[in-house]
Amino acid sequence: MTSVRPYGDTTGDGMVQVSFTLPLSSEDGRSKLAEGAALQLANKMGIDPALVVHSKAMGPDFTFFIVYGRVNHLVDVDQVEVVERDFDLLTPKEINLAVKKRLHRRLTVVGACIGTDAHTVGIDAILNIKGFAGEKGLEYYRELRVVNLGAQVSVPALVEAAQAENADAVLVSQVVTQRDAHLHNTRELTAAFREAYPSDKRPLLVVGGPRFDESMAADLGVDRIFGRGTTPGEVASYLVHAIAGDHRRAS
Repeated sequence: MTSVRPYGDTTGDGMVQVSFTLPLSSEDGRSKLAEGAALQLANKMGIDPALVVHSKAMGPDFTFFIVYGRVNHLVDVDQVEVVERDFDLLTPKEINLAVKKRLHRRLTVVGACIGTDAHTVGIDAILNIKGFAGEKGLEYYRELRVVNLGAQVSVPALVEAAQAENADAVLVSQVVTQRDAHLHNTRELTAAFREAYPSDKRPLLVVGGPRFDESMAADLGVDRIFGRGTTPGEVASYLVHAIAGDHRRAS
């Protein structure tokens, strides 16, 4: 079967649930107007019939809605495009051995949250020894040297740190992404590194965060994008695949 429908109460019933906020007040007896607007929007999205199952005032001028209803759209699974993992997942022992054998030195990783992003939960989950999802972070790996710059790091400061540390890879996490800030920051990042390094000396650029589309790596000028749920082991395995297996970087 290559075509599927959403599942709600029974198989193939097409039921979906969506949430959104409208700049309409639901206070002072205006809730019916706001709910009517929410239903109109849901109908235009192809949800019919639609039912407002939850609404909540967000201050005096906004209302948050959750709408439940049926869509008739089908998903053709054969046309879904995903970024497949093109490297093997390795154990910490295998990663350490590969780095030691191929690079004959420790692999240096510099990580940061750039711009105004103050949320270090993403970068810490990958770099800190406590790790994420039952896996220890990159600090745990004997043959990896980790420099975690923390949050709100400017792009020039990150470039300077990467040069000072002779970084093999630069990891950037972007969690706060209003108005596509993660995309603007990443393009600023790649432009700065292109200017600061010869093409054959630039460190590997890896970005991650819940709003990134993994297929946009080439468009953003980075080597790899990791989405939500990525574990430290995946990142470490990729670094070995991309760096420790590249003899040009070994020098």
